[in-house]
Amino acid sequence: MSSDVLLEEFEVLESIYPDEFTKLSERNVRVIVEPDDLEDGEDTLRLTLTVTYTDEYPDALPELELDAIEGELDEEEESGLLTDIRTIGEENLGMAMTFTMVSHLREQLSGLIRQRAERTRKEEAEVERKALEAEEARTRGTPVTVNSFLEWKAKFDKELAQRKAREDDDRLKGLSPKEREEYKRIGTRLTGRQLFERDKNLDISDDALLEEGTVSVDISQYERNRDSDDEDEAERVHFSDSD
Repeated sequence: MSSDVLLEEFEVLESIYPDEFTKLSERNVRVIVEPDDLEDGEDTLRLTLTVTYTDEYPDALPELELDAIEGELDEEEESGLLTDIRTIGEENLGMAMTFTMVSHLREQLSGLIRQRAERTRKEEAEVERKALEAEEARTRGTPVTVNSFLEWKAKFDKELAQRKAREDDDRLKGLSPKEREEYKRIGTRLTGRQLFERDKNLDISDDALLEEGTVSVDISQYERNRDSDDEDEAERVHFSDSD
């Protein structure tokens, strides 16, 4: 590598970046790099690009190093930026490439800051969306599904049975033994609803109603008895002497 080639490149860089360019040695320079343009409210990011030229330059890439002097740059971002400017350098092998790499780095920093701003907006929007969903769920309540209703019903029935058992125990404590037996017997009687559920066919036949101990009634016998009673009543009629 000819020193004259580097001197010529250094002169160009110094004329373009009079405040940002620093010659550290005959083969080492540093350039302060910041975004091309920033929108109001965006955080800035300023870096230093240190370039160390090898004997093979410009037919080989120089050594490159990035350091943040304002703002922060994580390892992934630094690696991505270095990869990008090395790609630009490889496209310009055989000629002075430092200015081209610096220009590309400025563009990349602008894009990086915009990506950060967009990511921040999305994160804030997501936080707001979740907060709204949580508030809607709190005011709306949980939607009822078949499974959730069955789970609630089972839990409700269990709690109801437990409460009734406690109430029954409290009642029994104040009763005499005889009263307890009567209370338990009443509690085992079937309600009208339970009877209906046991036999939903309400058109019960006469035979089904003839339970053990039921007395049948002969209507014709009742009619004969009524006629006999009428005859007896007629015989008991008395007439006065005047008749």
